[in-house]
Amino acid sequence: MSCFPCFSSQAKKATKRLNSKRGQPPSTTSTVPCTQPKPAENQRHKKSTETSTDENNTKENGNTIASQTFTFRELAHATKNFRYDCLVGEGGFGRVYKGHLSTGQVVAVKQLNRNGLQGNKEFLVEVLMLSLLHHPNLVNLIGYCADGDQRLLVYEFMSLGSLEDHLLEISPQQRPLDWYSRMKIALDAAKGLEYLHVKANPPVIYRDLKSSNILLEKDFHAKLSDFGLAKLGPTGDKSHVSTRVMGTYGYCAPEYQRTGQLTSKSDVYSFGVVLLELITGRRAIDTRKPTREQNLVPWATPLFKDTSRHAELADPLLRGDYPMKGLNQAVAIASMCLREDDKLRPVMSDVVTALSYLAVVPKDGDTSPLLSSHSNSSPISSECSPSKSSSHDKDSARERQRAIAEAIEWGSHHNARSRAQSPSADT
Repeated sequence: MSCFPCFSSQAKKATKRLNSKRGQPPSTTSTVPCTQPKPAENQRHKKSTETSTDENNTKENGNTIASQTFTFRELAHATKNFRYDCLVGEGGFGRVYKGHLSTGQVVAVKQLNRNGLQGNKEFLVEVLMLSLLHHPNLVNLIGYCADGDQRLLVYEFMSLGSLEDHLLEISPQQRPLDWYSRMKIALDAAKGLEYLHVKANPPVIYRDLKSSNILLEKDFHAKLSDFGLAKLGPTGDKSHVSTRVMGTYGYCAPEYQRTGQLTSKSDVYSFGVVLLELITGRRAIDTRKPTREQNLVPWATPLFKDTSRHAELADPLLRGDYPMKGLNQAVAIASMCLREDDKLRPVMSDVVTALSYLAVVPKDGDTSPLLSSHSNSSPISSECSPSKSSSHDKDSARERQRAIAEAIEWGSHHNARSRAQSPSADT
């Protein structure tokens, strides 16, 4: 099986939820050197109905950068002079406001704190990255402002806020995310990473994947945001990028924390943490839980090896409403992404394929084999009528998705058995 590209981060991005509903503490996932947990800050970006790119065309490494420039006065007017009632989030880099441009477009305006974590270098990185990278699962940068010492970024407004808002900080009045919405969000995030790792040229390592950086719009369509820590991946015969260790505690890959060597596999590890959050409804780091449960990955790892205990990982708010086979395969994907040896982690393309299968909502009344933890039959056989010739290609694609999901599940269990027989083996 191929391996996931891993991610890492260079710039510091902190997002902290100001409220912790669900009896949990405020998020403790700040973007700092990975070895130190610090209080996190949260930014809640939101969605606009359209994106605009124009005027300011410059050349960077042979690429045309097209993004709209704004004056500070224009953005002050858009946010009602940065009024408190327009504030939607606050983080280590500054504050995020909801604004309305003169065109009527709704935007999110990030005003960087001049004394905050994000410096001019990180500002430029984010402008360049988001000006050059375009994908349905990456947030759209509409423009920026660099008036004097003011640094502001203007994004599309994501109407549903962040994944953190809907998974980790929900109020008693909120409806929890259902299983298939969670898998769809995971799929969208995986597609964003796949684009950065495989399709972007040169490849990009995101380096700060976490639930607060996954923004949601209508129908829970997810996009990756905040690219200040993103870094160009290795090229030529290089296997990694060496950089100062930065990122969010609880999400950083262990080899990156130890060596500072960054690869796309670092991103894969972080994705595994986010997928585990989606499965469990638990934070990557939660200091209010008993000591042995405060760090999500070490707590969950012993449960990966025994499928009969996978139900213990499922978020209680799901109330058992999930397909057991789907849960087993999602846990297997998370387990593979979280392998200590980065070479054994899957590539994002395989993760996308597997999640494409798990995110499919069964038809009403469908008793798909997906609901059975022991079925070996094709999950598409009960969904598509053989009389529909146009369904053949879809069936073939879904069969491939199912096969990859099951291969990952099998590989995860096989490796667990191998480690049990030979404790020193993780290769």
